[in-house]
Amino acid sequence: MVHGDFSLQETASRQLVVVTATDWNATTGRLYTFEKMGSQWVPAGVRGKVNLGINGLAWGLGLHPDQTGLYKQEGDNKAPAGVFELGTAFGKYDDVNTGLDYQPQDEGHYCIDNEASPFYNQIVHVNDVGEDAAKESTEPMRRDIHAGDHLYDKGIIIRHNPESIAGKGCCVFIHLWRSADKPSAGCTTMEESQLDSLLAWLDKDSKPLFVVLPEKEYQENQPLWTLPVL
Repeated sequence: MVHGDFSLQETASRQLVVVTATDWNATTGRLYTFEKMGSQWVPAGVRGKVNLGINGLAWGLGLHPDQTGLYKQEGDNKAPAGVFELGTAFGKYDDVNTGLDYQPQDEGHYCIDNEASPFYNQIVHVNDVGEDAAKESTEPMRRDIHAGDHLYDKGIIIRHNPESIAGKGCCVFIHLWRSADKPSAGCTTMEESQLDSLLAWLDKDSKPLFVVLPEKEYQENQPLWTLPVL
């Protein structure tokens, strides 16, 4: 374990979403939310169960320092662990109730998971990049149209691998779960009413951050990274 020189107190964030898992192999976790009052993190109202990757967790690329241990790779079905910025909300609807920026998706939007593509780890539209750019991607953003499910009806981008380094994992979101007993391919998933509450609570001006850690690593890093006490 490399704890590194990092502290939430040095960031501008005033909202924090925390997910803890029992260990690196866990496929489920518990979600907590906090808002900053002065210099203290105070519990907020959104909490509950989430599903994680089929193969558990591995370190991701985010705001936290470099760590020893297993790092996320493309196609490993692991959710990234660490500290990450939250980006734009997305979905199939014209609008949703959220303080985040929101980008409606249509049948031409794809998140590119082809490692050889110059658009790797980016959400693009075929009208802008051409049909060929999306041919090797398996991540249509309107899954209700292309895949017959509703996983991406509402979601939030997790800014894992923000430099889009090929092979280090892409298209990591918070989104709707398939069911309570079905882990994800590497995202954090939850039931719809909980996601609705999270979307409504989040505010882009509060620069929200997302923390995912096994319980042991959370406790070890809590005083060093000035994480909230759970």
